[in-house]
Amino acid sequence: MKKRNLKIFDLTKQYKGISKEINLKIIKVLEKGQYILGKNVTDFEKRFSDKFGAKHAITCNSGTDALLFSLKCSNIKKGDEVITTPFTYFATAEVVIQCGAKPVFVDINPLTFNIDYDLIERAITKKTKAIMPVHIFGQSANMPKIRKIAYNYNLKLIEDCAQSIGSTYNKTPSGTFGDFGCFSFFPTKNLGAFGDAGIIITSKQHYAEKIRKLRNHGSIVRNEHEIIGFNSRMDEIQAAVLNIKLKYLNKYNKKRNLIAKLYKSLIKNELITLPYKDDNAYHVYHQYTLCVKKREKFMKHLSNYNIPFGIYYPKPLYMQKALKKLCSSKKLLSAEKVTKECISIPIYPELDYDSVEYIASIINQYKL
Repeated sequence: MKKRNLKIFDLTKQYKGISKEINLKIIKVLEKGQYILGKNVTDFEKRFSDKFGAKHAITCNSGTDALLFSLKCSNIKKGDEVITTPFTYFATAEVVIQCGAKPVFVDINPLTFNIDYDLIERAITKKTKAIMPVHIFGQSANMPKIRKIAYNYNLKLIEDCAQSIGSTYNKTPSGTFGDFGCFSFFPTKNLGAFGDAGIIITSKQHYAEKIRKLRNHGSIVRNEHEIIGFNSRMDEIQAAVLNIKLKYLNKYNKKRNLIAKLYKSLIKNELITLPYKDDNAYHVYHQYTLCVKKREKFMKHLSNYNIPFGIYYPKPLYMQKALKKLCSSKKLLSAEKVTKECISIPIYPELDYDSVEYIASIINQYKL
């Protein structure tokens, strides 16, 4: 079988499909000469809030800042605890530390890889102030269950939707269950900018007002600074790009689902565990993540046939050097098992059938 030259994701293919629209929009921004917090940003915030049924959408510089500002609005401070998952990107715990608080890790569901809602209550203490679930790889956590826990214990609920834009649980969009929904537009996300960018959605007016101050040095009116803030404004070029790509989001997510179905139908290897899909969730497959024992051998097998892959994530967050002394955690068995076995293969809207078939055929050839 002839080897192919594949990529784990290919941003150039998506750009080529919409390049005329993108180029014209960027040129208009350049001709106008306003690059920060202009009409493109305002338009994107309105379109985003309308699409997901949120009262307020506030752009910022990144998904990380979206999480940080949500914690700041929740008055998370030194001595507080925030319950979250150990199986996610570092930023989720990093922002909790930056607020002076402690991330408390709850093990994951071994099927969905999302935080196990059945284990959350036993982790709640008098210091707990918030729950921050992550909708990992594009599948929403069981938010009705988690929202009920947060309500019963009067805890803030902050959704990390960096990987789940367009996903739903019981037909309700991720990001709209909690006090805050935090999204990343890092270029490789399902809705990606041409650099860093993020957004927060909330139903509370006072939260929206504070976030607008936080992102702009504590200011709404020029040279009037009401609080200590940050420099975290979305620029006009990113907003222009996102305004165009937002209208294609449903199409992109449907294509990801089609590719996921193809993988499911084509991969027939008992050594490989395919992604689990919750029947109540609409999965948007930011990643297509397999589990396999003896992962190193499987990685070598894929590499021999030029099939790219990613390891998301190689260790639970509490095992990261930066966090070991700051937030001790007992061993979380499901998270540790998954981090040793997980491996993600290519999935993006422009991946063609022949490439999916090729990847599946090579996976089917794998033997111990």
